[in-house]
This record gives sequence, C-alpha cells and structure tokens, in this order.
Amino acid sequence: MPNIDRRSALTGAAALLGASLARPAHAATASIVTTRKGRVAGTREAGLHVFRGLRYGRDTASRRFQPPLAPDGWTGTADASAFAPSCPQQGRQEPESEDCLFLNIWTPGPDPRARRPVMLYIHGGAYSNGSVVDPLTYGDRLAAQGDVVVVTVNHRLNIFGYLYLARLDPRFADSGNAGQLDLILALQWVRDNIAAFGGDPGNILVFGQSGGGAKIATMMAMPAAAGLFHRAITMSGQQVTASGPLNATKRAQAYLAGLGVKADDLSSLLSLSTAQLVEGLAAQDPILGGGLYMGPVLDMAHLARHPFWPDAPPQSQAIPMMLGNTHDETRAFIDPHGPKLKGLDWSNLPARMAPELRMDLSPEWIVAQYRARYPGWSAERIFYAATTAGRSWPGQVLEAEVRARADAPTWVYQVDFASPTQPERGAPHTMDIALAFGTLDAPGSFTGTGAGAQTASRALMQRFLAFARCGDPNVSGMAPWPQYRLDRRQTMIVDVDSHVESDPRGWERELFARVPYIQPGS
Repeated sequence: MPNIDRRSALTGAAALLGASLARPAHAATASIVTTRKGRVAGTREAGLHVFRGLRYGRDTASRRFQPPLAPDGWTGTADASAFAPSCPQQGRQEPESEDCLFLNIWTPGPDPRARRPVMLYIHGGAYSNGSVVDPLTYGDRLAAQGDVVVVTVNHRLNIFGYLYLARLDPRFADSGNAGQLDLILALQWVRDNIAAFGGDPGNILVFGQSGGGAKIATMMAMPAAAGLFHRAITMSGQQVTASGPLNATKRAQAYLAGLGVKADDLSSLLSLSTAQLVEGLAAQDPILGGGLYMGPVLDMAHLARHPFWPDAPPQSQAIPMMLGNTHDETRAFIDPHGPKLKGLDWSNLPARMAPELRMDLSPEWIVAQYRARYPGWSAERIFYAATTAGRSWPGQVLEAEVRARADAPTWVYQVDFASPTQPERGAPHTMDIALAFGTLDAPGSFTGTGAGAQTASRALMQRFLAFARCGDPNVSGMAPWPQYRLDRRQTMIVDVDSHVESDPRGWERELFARVPYIQPGS
C-alpha cells in the first residue's frame, strides 16, 4: 500500500510527548455513553473521555473453568470511573477477583459518527500474570495524539483461564481455552458497542506484548475470533504451537495433586478459595520442570490447529500483521546482577546458558560459534545474545517466515533503542511498551524521558497509528518500510535514528534454524 499522509496518520504529532509527561488528575466531570446493556458514566480528562472498568462479561466465580457469558443489562447509570479488579495471580495485582472481565476505553469523543480506528491492547505476563491497570499501558497518549479509540482488556489467567480439565470432567470441556474465550467475548463487546464511544467496529487493531502477543497469535487460528479484528501487532509475543491435550492433562493432574484434589472428583475445585487455587500454582511442571505452564490447548473444539504450524493460519492470512522483538530480550528477566551472571566466564558459560535456551543444540558448540564469529565479545554479551536468539526470538522468525511464504501482508521490527536509565539492560523485553504507548515516565519503563527516548517513541507510535488506520505502517516523510519477504527479510530498526535493515542478525537466525522450534509448553 502507498504511504499515507502524516497528518491523517497522527493528529497533533508535533505535540507528541514533549509537554505532556505529567499525567493529569482525574476530572470530576462525567461523560455518559449508552451501551447495548445500559448507560455508563466515565470521566473527562485533559480533553479525553475515559471509561474504566466496563463490564464485558459476567462474574466468573460461579462458572469456574467454563466459557464466559455476556453481562445482563441494567437500569440507571453504571459507574465507569475506576479500574476493576484483575484476575487472581501469583504476581499480585491489587485488587484481584474472579470477577475480572472488564475493559477500559480512552476516546477523544463518544460521537458515533467519528468512526475512529480502534486499538485494543492485550497485556503480557505469559498466560499466568499481568493486568492492564499497569500505568505503562494507559491509553491516554495514544488516543490524544493519534485520534484513535484505545481499549485495554483484562481476562482470566493461569488456572482460571487455562487449566485443561476436559479429559477429567466433561463439565469443563472448554477450560483449557477459557481465557481465550474471554478475549473473544471482549472483542464481541467492542464490535457491538464501540461505535457509541466514537470507534469504528469495522477497523479494530489488536496489539499485545509478550503473552498478549501470544494470545493474539492464538486467536488468529481460532474460528470464533474470525472477523472480530482487522489488523494485528505482536510485540515480543509469539505462539507457534499450543499445548497438546495429553501434556495439558498431565499439568492439570500435577496441579490437582498439589492441591490434594482427586482427579476423578473435581467438585471441591468449585468451593476452594481463589487464594488456595493460586497457591496450587507452586506445583512443578511435569513436562518442563519449574513452575506450571499455563496456556492455550489444542482441544479440537475452540482450537483445532496449532496457531503457526505447519503454516500461517489460512483464516487470518489476509489480516495485516506486524511482528516485533527487542534486541536484548533476555536482559529483562535474567538479572545482569543476579546469580546467573555472577562469576560468569568462558568455563561456565555453556552450563549457565543451557537452561535458558529453548533450542536443543549443544551449548558448547553455540559458544564456540559465537566466539569464532565475534572474537571481541565478552562471555556476558554472548550469554545474552544466544539466549535471546535461542529462546525469545525464534517464534517471531518462524511466524514471519510462514506468513511471507503465504504472501500475507507482514511487517517486522526490532527495537535497538537501549535503556539510558539501566544501560546494563540494553534493549530488553518490554522496552517497546512505553515506546508504543508514549508512557515513557511510567513506573517500570526502561526508556527514560530524554530526547532520544522521545524520538524513538514518536517513530514507533506513528507507525502503530498508521497501521491502525489503514493496515500499513508507512507514513509520509518517514523511511519506507517494506513488507517482510524471504528474499531480503527487511526489518525496521527502532532507535533514535530508525531505519530499515535487510536480515539483521541473519547469522544468528541461520545458526538456530538448524533445529526445529517447538513452543515451550507444547
């Protein structure tokens, strides 16, 4: 598609980030919108209409491990001025409740005639943790700068959303994908109601980081999600293969054993407290070791094929898709000051690196290849490069490659902008959240608020907004961004000076492509 005019891609781009780093306090003025179920009252804040805690599904406590239901209607006006609870989890997101099917909206105005692009964000935290009440994912700056409607969604996680009990009890036939069904219900709510908030139900972009991207990749292969979104961005989040039903059942059995619940009588699961259910997540994963993996299941009902194996799902090949990763993914969750790195040298590098890889290759051979290719690199640099390339990156490469083979409209980016506040982290996992939302000053941001961060953020925000508007990230006045094709593998490098490179890290891509990639947890 041709470049679009910068003005149509981003209203008010000149004001981006510069004078608005201080977040305004909530205003008292109400904003009233009538949804299909009843009236809701949000707030007006700095020119935006904001609705927090909009219910899209009923309380799930009485329907544990079952599909969600749309809410009943109400009389009067429901308050939508405060965030609702997040799903119970080990990571703690106060407040927490099984009554967690809520979404939030930032809109420049609730005029049904506006038909603005809709950007719906799904949070990370794998499938077990996280929430969109995190200030990193507030939608005010995207909505204000881009003249779009931003929606953020919470849903069921961990055992509440993904504990596969179908082979143990027919009452819970849908349990392995309940969290995915929540997201589909949220998208149905958006389709049916977003026009009242000024959004276009025919132009919905879903985007998500880490686990959020993986949930999107999974929905791209779920028939129930077909037609509910029209563009997709996955940010360091891929789902190539889903958990098989036999492995998912073994995980459920390990979980139940830890709780002391008999696998042939699951009735007590319905009466245990949420705290007890969360404590059960401490059980060891019988397949991977470590904590229990929770994620979508190939149940042959809601998910009848792997999301991106053996090819790109045909139902979503026409959907424009952007895939992104950061240059130093594993520097976010393997602490440079932690035990893995303390005393790291050439003698112990392979052994320390091996548990972090997701590719079955000799770690000694990998280290030797890196040392021969990059003789000036330190043991620490090779550790992070190899664990990123062999753990956090292959899924994105595979997804981009199978879409390219299908001639599906696909663009790829890589964030190279390195943290100025924590330089030892480089460009870590989660770096693109603050850049894309413009929330550079939010707690947890690696970006800092300097001129370089603002420039990199402006570039990524403009690309996301253009993509939301027309399914193409090209913007007039910015460097052309070609689609990802196998002959050149052109990739946008997001940095202070963003630019396109052909097959960046191609040597590492080829190194790890020697063996098949199987999604952890499958």
